[in-house]
Amino acid sequence: MKQYIVDAFAPRPFTGNPAAVCVMDAWPTEESMMLLARENNLSETAFIVGGNGHYHLRWFTPGCEVELCGHATLASAYTVMEQIEPGLDEVRFDTLGGELVIRRDGDVFLMDLPTYELHEIPVTHEMTTAFGARPSRAVLRLDLICVFDDEETVRAMRPDQTLLMTIPGRIQNATARGTDVDCVSRSFCPKLAIPEDPVCGSAHCQIADFWCRELGKPEILAYQASERGGYLRCRPLGEGRVEIGGEASLVAVSEIVAPLP
Repeated sequence: MKQYIVDAFAPRPFTGNPAAVCVMDAWPTEESMMLLARENNLSETAFIVGGNGHYHLRWFTPGCEVELCGHATLASAYTVMEQIEPGLDEVRFDTLGGELVIRRDGDVFLMDLPTYELHEIPVTHEMTTAFGARPSRAVLRLDLICVFDDEETVRAMRPDQTLLMTIPGRIQNATARGTDVDCVSRSFCPKLAIPEDPVCGSAHCQIADFWCRELGKPEILAYQASERGGYLRCRPLGEGRVEIGGEASLVAVSEIVAPLP
């Protein structure tokens, strides 16, 4: 089994969000995939099986399997189009989140991903205490998005990971309107055993929809203000879909030699 380490939403290595991509002829056991995800200790390890531009794709965090992951999808598409089947301009993945189509536009990989209808909810004392600052608004569907008035509040915050576990959402996102970009965000994922996701594609399926509506723009440039940082090109497509684009960089290629259960 070959394993690729790819930095997603990264024009150069050691930025963006790293993902491991394991390329296999057949599925190992779920226990094996979980063990490898924990061994890698990255926010996501992707497993792909297939060929001829059509693959099955699964994603595992160190804590569980998830139904959608943007950055590991981008990393998987990069691996297929650069390493496995160079020359492809499009790849299709069958996933728990449905079929995902990723196409190439120069150095940028554009992912057609599902989005979710957002519902505004009251800002609570628990949100304020968890983030260490009071949001001006909060919206929820799969993830929680807390909106702040100042991007510096988002960049500087040090939330309480234990308290984040007690408020709604699979992921707890903090976001604000940006100065040099349309929006600045951070994504905290203690419920998935990830304190902070360096650049979260799936969260931006919702963040992008919110800010495009809020700013009245057909597309936005978003920045994930984690320590590693990363840019995302986001464009709602309508009918519950959003296009998220970014670059990717290869860091390492290895071979799994340990016997798997």
